[in-house]
Amino acid sequence: MNEKLRIGFIPLVDATVLLTAVDGGFAAAEGLDIELIREVSWSNVRDKLNIGLFDAAHLLSPVAIASSLGIGHVRVPLVVPFNLGINGNAITVSPWLFSALSDATDGDLTDPKTSARALSRVVSERKSRGLEPLNFGMTFPFSHHNYQLRYWMSAGGVDPDEDVRLVVLPPPYMVESLASKQVDLFCVGAPWNSVAVDLGVGNILHFGCEIMARVSEKVLALRLQWAEENPDIFVRLVRALAFASKFVNNTDNRATVAHIVAQRLGVNPELVVRTLTGNLKTATDGAVRKSDRYIVVSGHDANRPDANQAAWAYAQMVRWGQAQLSAELQASAESVFRADLYDSALGFAGESARDSRGGNIGAFFDAAFDPDDIAGYLASWRSNRARSPRLSIVR
Repeated sequence: MNEKLRIGFIPLVDATVLLTAVDGGFAAAEGLDIELIREVSWSNVRDKLNIGLFDAAHLLSPVAIASSLGIGHVRVPLVVPFNLGINGNAITVSPWLFSALSDATDGDLTDPKTSARALSRVVSERKSRGLEPLNFGMTFPFSHHNYQLRYWMSAGGVDPDEDVRLVVLPPPYMVESLASKQVDLFCVGAPWNSVAVDLGVGNILHFGCEIMARVSEKVLALRLQWAEENPDIFVRLVRALAFASKFVNNTDNRATVAHIVAQRLGVNPELVVRTLTGNLKTATDGAVRKSDRYIVVSGHDANRPDANQAAWAYAQMVRWGQAQLSAELQASAESVFRADLYDSALGFAGESARDSRGGNIGAFFDAAFDPDDIAGYLASWRSNRARSPRLSIVR
């Protein structure tokens, strides 16, 4: 008899391995009967996971950390044995704002340092005219969408808490909000940036990997207690994801994978292919930008949890007033990303003995991030504040 599991997900391309594991038969081969529950908002996914309505979830990596630390909500320790996606976000702007940035730029607008300076000029000019602040959409306070936007703006001298309004919107609502001029810019995961371009309501300004070269975007998260109480099911779930990842990683299977993902997301398979290959149309005139780092959803290096990623996310929480800086909290944050459980489930003998920290984050305005000196990292940013950011939240 198959074990029944309920797993929540948001309609995003970085759920590819999870969707393929279920719809491609890899979970069933491990004796798992998984019901995938499509949700609209990250707060829904987090809450249903935390109270046990979901056995596991496709989740923002910083949310797994925040939940485990009890930041922004009740404390529920979570565990991450499998990383579902590296990168995958983009910053998309309305046509009018893209035009304004183009007029204000002093160089190549595809360079985030240049575009950040251009944004600062646009913001200053609007202030001088007494206009309302720009509205920028992102998906959740504990997300790299939030941190990437803040990081980018701050590099150009824009104060994310004073100069613009950051508005929380569920990913599927981003395009409509841009089209209706409720927001002027958004940062969200694929495929919604491409949908905005295809509909002619937005231009992709930056890939997330141009802001931060490598960040853990989504993870498979489970309650720690559930994982400890169901070790056999837990191992079978990780194994099913690993087999699905190998399938996704084989380019011969791209059409099959795109069909699976497109059906679950309600988009054209061709759009999914564009996303997975990092070959994106960025403007309505057909301009294309390509990056093999745009999104990485499969392969050992992408799927093995990386404590360095947890340290980076925690550092952003501290920088933006969401958490206090302490060695104890940092250790707790890093302990959420469990490379040892990944290694054990997949039989990688000796892997856990090596450092669970992977490569550098590669943020465009920083020297190499040192997880052993977060205090030094924070001191390098004059814009660091000890207060919490103001956010307008739409659930």
